[in-house]
Amino acid sequence: MDYRNYNGTYYIRADKGDEVIDCIHKVCEKENIKSAIFSGIGGCSSAVIQTFIPEKGEFESESLDGCMLELVSINGNIISGENGELSHHAHAVFAFKRNGEHCIAGGHLKETTVLYTAEIELRPVTGGVIKKKFNPETGTGFWDFE
Repeated sequence: MDYRNYNGTYYIRADKGDEVIDCIHKVCEKENIKSAIFSGIGGCSSAVIQTFIPEKGEFESESLDGCMLELVSINGNIISGENGELSHHAHAVFAFKRNGEHCIAGGHLKETTVLYTAEIELRPVTGGVIKKKFNPETGTGFWDFE
């Protein structure tokens, strides 16, 4: 992984074998970024995507691997938890071929490993910090602006 800061926006290049969310977290930790939004594209070798099932109050996961996964889009945020720990919320869409057919899969992104490269734009929040507050009704956390 390598990255640069140009006028307050960070540009991250994740390399083969890097885990994308981990790279984003590392930049935030090193640069003391407490909340940010990010987007990007890339070529990946594996991914775990999830769908939240409200009736169960939990995520169902699907692993994608064994083929080239075009990371068509990743969008998400990094926010500070109630104890200051960083957490992410990301969604992604992957395009790939399976049995000779073009396929698309997407949802909440738990993790994805780079095959060739991933190019991520990370834009820190300026003038404040967005935090995460747990919501017992849904069992998940949401933005808290204090």
